[in-house]
Amino acid sequence: MENLRFVLIVILSMISLMLWEAWQLDYGPKDPLTTTLDSNGNPVAVVGTAANGGSELPLDEVVIDNSIITVSTDVYQLEIDTKGGTLRNLDLLEYTVNKGEEAKVRLLDSSAGKLFLGQSGLLTSGASAKLPNHNVALKAAKSNYTLALGEDTLEVPLTWTNSQGISYTKTYMFKRGSYVIGLAQTVNNQSNADWAGRQYTQLLRVPHTDEKGNTFIRTYSGGVVYTDEEKYQKIDFDDMADEDLKTTTVGGWSAMIQHYFATAWVPPAEEEHNYFTKELSNSRFVIGSYSNVETVAAKSSKIFHSQLFVGPKVQPMMEAVAPGLELTVDYSWLTVIGKPIYQLLNFLHSYLGNWGFSIMGVTFCIKLLFFPLSAASYKSMANMRKLQPRLAQLKESYGDDRQRFNTEMMELYRKEKVNPMGGCLPIMVQIPVFISLYWVLIETVELRQAPFLLWVQDLSAQDPYFVLPVVMGITMFLQQRLNPAPVDPLQAKIMRMFPIVFTVFFLFFPSGLVLYWVTNNTLSIIQQWFITKKIVGESPLNS
Repeated sequence: MENLRFVLIVILSMISLMLWEAWQLDYGPKDPLTTTLDSNGNPVAVVGTAANGGSELPLDEVVIDNSIITVSTDVYQLEIDTKGGTLRNLDLLEYTVNKGEEAKVRLLDSSAGKLFLGQSGLLTSGASAKLPNHNVALKAAKSNYTLALGEDTLEVPLTWTNSQGISYTKTYMFKRGSYVIGLAQTVNNQSNADWAGRQYTQLLRVPHTDEKGNTFIRTYSGGVVYTDEEKYQKIDFDDMADEDLKTTTVGGWSAMIQHYFATAWVPPAEEEHNYFTKELSNSRFVIGSYSNVETVAAKSSKIFHSQLFVGPKVQPMMEAVAPGLELTVDYSWLTVIGKPIYQLLNFLHSYLGNWGFSIMGVTFCIKLLFFPLSAASYKSMANMRKLQPRLAQLKESYGDDRQRFNTEMMELYRKEKVNPMGGCLPIMVQIPVFISLYWVLIETVELRQAPFLLWVQDLSAQDPYFVLPVVMGITMFLQQRLNPAPVDPLQAKIMRMFPIVFTVFFLFFPSGLVLYWVTNNTLSIIQQWFITKKIVGESPLNS
């Protein structure tokens, strides 16, 4: 087996694996989920039954023109609907849809085609007085709240009172520079009877489509639940349509994620919570959690706490919010390798200040780490190249007798102490690292709209002038010239087409990913050229 052919097969296998993972997102088998059925055998999302003092979740949501509160902080511009205190139309002020334009990235959205809402409320148990869920109108003192200069926090309270002496206050808390929204639901029970119930938080949205998505780059958009037992679980919209999720754990969180951004409800980590999903009408889906029943004694009060993360998937920031929340930066099945690579990338950027140079630095570090393995592989290729004239003679002498040719070829390898597979194992060891780096460059939000040099002003977008893909093709061609050519002329002709094919393929890849391939190929050429010249004893570019 020629080493070059093996390398190209490995690259094609990597691409096939990525395509297979994208196919699995759309058509793969679904994980079994626990389903609760009503009396008619239909799936429902419930928090209990009349027998145990529970009540059904008020999942459905009809968006109507109601009293709207606007909130402005240093990172958010959003609206709160006084109907239930629902969060909607949340814009990220530091992230624009397109580089150089004014339009901001909108996560929560009240428009029908992009519906995405953050909902919360209380569920009454047994014979206790009904307190507000997200369908009950609340009152606010003002219609506009702004985090003023010099202030670090902003609170937005919404209130409700019944005739029995129970008051309810839903307070949203914002902090300067933070993508976490605090939620405090206060029950002040001045009635003569105890109140029992639980809080719930949920996200409602229609399936998300990345309008700026790359045809060749597939990323996950859908639901996620993190539990202490199962850890990180993807629950896409097809899963939700097939079956309802119902699981209980201490801590955890539930989220809707998309490329670069996440929205997650995070209840108190020390309490037990029940997580659920549900498909509603008109292709709307809900994911969320509810607490166990709590009792608020007469003439006392209680605060139900939770928090909502809405923002970019910046790992250090998310790690501080909740355990496992940084896993929404999805490195597929190679997270254990991808996270250290990201940490190295982030570390280099703290010194270099440029994400493009940081990518080049990571590539150099990986090449340095695998230098001994790469050297062994290139030495094997160089030895194979040295035997090319004699292999050509064998081909000419025994071309019509395939079995004899293979026998003589293996005898030549044995005599010269050359292992034709010697360059394969070092390459195989490095493959998981290369795939992990691919996912790091695709998933890292810090690279979104990040400039490099000159014409490359967005490392997450394709090169506007296709310079980097062409340079990548040239480096691939030069590297190919350093490898032993196949004895078969037809195979050699096919191999010569690969740089052209891959150049066309990489025209549409993010420029940060292409920059990595250019850097990797360049370093490989330097290393391979030196080793080949030393072993072969002649210019390695001579045919």
